[in-house]
Amino acid sequence: MILDTNGLSAMADGDRAIESALLSTPRLAAPVVVLGEYRYGIRQSRGRMEYERWLAESILLMRVLTLDAITSEHYAAVRHELRLAGKPIPANDLWIAALVRQHAMPLLSRDRHFDNVAGLTRIGW
Repeated sequence: MILDTNGLSAMADGDRAIESALLSTPRLAAPVVVLGEYRYGIRQSRGRMEYERWLAESILLMRVLTLDAITSEHYAAVRHELRLAGKPIPANDLWIAALVRQHAMPLLSRDRHFDNVAGLTRIGW
C-alpha cells in the first residue's frame, strides 16, 4: 500500500482508525513526494524533533518510491485524463497518482479527489 501524506501523518500520530488498513498490507511504500511534503510540514511543527525521529525509524521499514521516466508517462496520462474530465488535482497529487498507477498498489489517503483517477484504488478512513 502506498501512503499519501495524510496517511503518513496519521501513522505518525498513532491514529487508530487506520490500523485495519495497515494490518492488511504486507509492506508500505512512501513516494518521495510524500516524504518531501511531510518533512516540510514537520519543519513547522512544535514536535519537529519527535516527528523527525519517528520518520527516520519508520522509513527503514518502507519502500521509497522515486520518480523515473516511466512515472513521467503515467503523470502525463493522469494529468491529461483529469484535464479532459474537468477535474484537476494538486500538482504533487498528480505525481502520487502516477506512482500509484505505475506500481499498481492501493493508496491510503483521505483525499477524495484521487477517486477521479482511473485505475487508482483509494483506501480511506
